[in-house]
Amino acid sequence: MVTVFGIKNCDTIKKARRWLEAHGIDYRFHDYRADGLESELLNTFIAELGWEALLNTRGTTWRKLDEATRNSITDASAAAALMTETPAIIKRPLLWTPGKPMLLGFSESSYTQWFSSCGKATSE
Repeated sequence: MVTVFGIKNCDTIKKARRWLEAHGIDYRFHDYRADGLESELLNTFIAELGWEALLNTRGTTWRKLDEATRNSITDASAAAALMTETPAIIKRPLLWTPGKPMLLGFSESSYTQWFSSCGKATSE
């Protein structure tokens, strides 16, 4: 089963969930705020995708941080601590099926390609 990680009220998450539902793809939604994020799982994400990719430096949450905090995020450990404390700073959505490559972000073309490569057919 595919798990979609994100935050419920995020517009990009809403687009991704609509796309999944329109294509008849079963998924489980994991809300970082409501369901939390264990450090072991976050470290799995960082190991595969890299902390730089996961850290959303273009969003409002990042811009609201003071300059000293932003400047202190220089490695995976510092980024993981920030992402654990402030999960809204994690780029989303993140799709994960154990044993398959993770997909970060949303676009119709990337979802179509990802689900095709995972052996899950999509109906256009």
